[in-house]
Amino acid sequence: MGRLGVAGFIRSTKARAITAKAIIQTARMAVPVADIAINDHEKIDVPMNDPIVPLPPTQQPATERSLRVALPLVTVSWLILVAIFAMALVRIDRYEIAPGEAMAVAPRIGFASVKEGGFTPNRYPAKNEINFVTAFGGQLSILDSILGWLDPYVKVDTYKEHFGTTTPTAARRVGFQAMYGAKQIAEYVAMKKIGLDARLVLGRVVVEDLVCTDAPAKNSGCKMLEIGETITKFNGVATPTLADLANQMKGHAVGDTIELTVIPYVMGAAEPNPATAEKRSITLMESPDTPGKPIIGFVPADTRTVTLPFDVNISTTDIGGPSAGLAFTLALLDELTKGNLMGRGRVVATGTMNEDAKVGAIGALEQKAVAVRDAGGTLFLVPAGQTDEEVQAAREAAGSGVKIVKVATLDEALKILRANGGDSLGATAA
Repeated sequence: MGRLGVAGFIRSTKARAITAKAIIQTARMAVPVADIAINDHEKIDVPMNDPIVPLPPTQQPATERSLRVALPLVTVSWLILVAIFAMALVRIDRYEIAPGEAMAVAPRIGFASVKEGGFTPNRYPAKNEINFVTAFGGQLSILDSILGWLDPYVKVDTYKEHFGTTTPTAARRVGFQAMYGAKQIAEYVAMKKIGLDARLVLGRVVVEDLVCTDAPAKNSGCKMLEIGETITKFNGVATPTLADLANQMKGHAVGDTIELTVIPYVMGAAEPNPATAEKRSITLMESPDTPGKPIIGFVPADTRTVTLPFDVNISTTDIGGPSAGLAFTLALLDELTKGNLMGRGRVVATGTMNEDAKVGAIGALEQKAVAVRDAGGTLFLVPAGQTDEEVQAAREAAGSGVKIVKVATLDEALKILRANGGDSLGATAA
């Protein structure tokens, strides 16, 4: 709700104009005369140096002392302004995790037929839209860092705390890939829930993160691979999917040297270019989770895609990360079925979604709770996998006006929404 402006009243000049009269006044002049005659027989003595109207006071020049005081004050003021301006411009090695925004999902959703004349679902516009929530995480200036340290809901990190062993470019790439995967899984889960045909198709093998020990070997995957690269072959055998790569790993042991064919990542490229493929020798390392198990040393990205009888588009532009999975799933269900799924108030949800409709934990819950509060949220669905300390901090940050409820599955989320006054899933879009 916008702020109300202050109303100004303009006083009318009509009455004043009507009563105004022309008045002729005799000009008063300072006349240095010796006598002013009142009549023929009387006169008043007036000194020559005492004019009838006093002269205006003369302006005294600034003293040297006042200049000595004023000049330093002006100089210091300018220096302070220049310093603040510079502090706002100069970026330093500090990064924020700060409250973002709570935004409606429905306006971002679009449906279209796969081919001309093909099937397009009926759409039932949401009566009360579900919202997803973000957290900001950019690089800070000196001034931003100071303000962040003073704000209890902003976390100011060093480079290592924020990115670990990766880079800003790689982290951004991973975030966008995670968002893409979240949308695909949300579409799959929502369509299956309402009985529409939906199939998940395995995608290519993409490096999302690296697994590094304290002292990685020279030829370990941690040293030889980079985030965003695509692995196409294992010892010369094609590995179009992660399942194919896992099959090729069978029979190998920790310390074995294998050869991977890898396509480097190129920023902005829609697809990896096979012409740029490189062969790299890698020594298999031991899994930190399973003693004796050999691994290449990377975390694969979720590149699965969903096949549907129609096209679904969820516009997220520059937003990354998988934490909107639950909100996307609920929004699709609401758009494709009759009724008011959300119930009362402003509902916000956060949490990842997997193909079994389970809700996964997310980061920056406290900051997201602040964003929900600032957006006027009344019900905030969060993953059951968050720690008690995280949920308690989020509740304190959000205040008493926001009800925070933990959910472990999509069905639990739907149950909470029904308790909030929402309808059961209505007729499908078929």
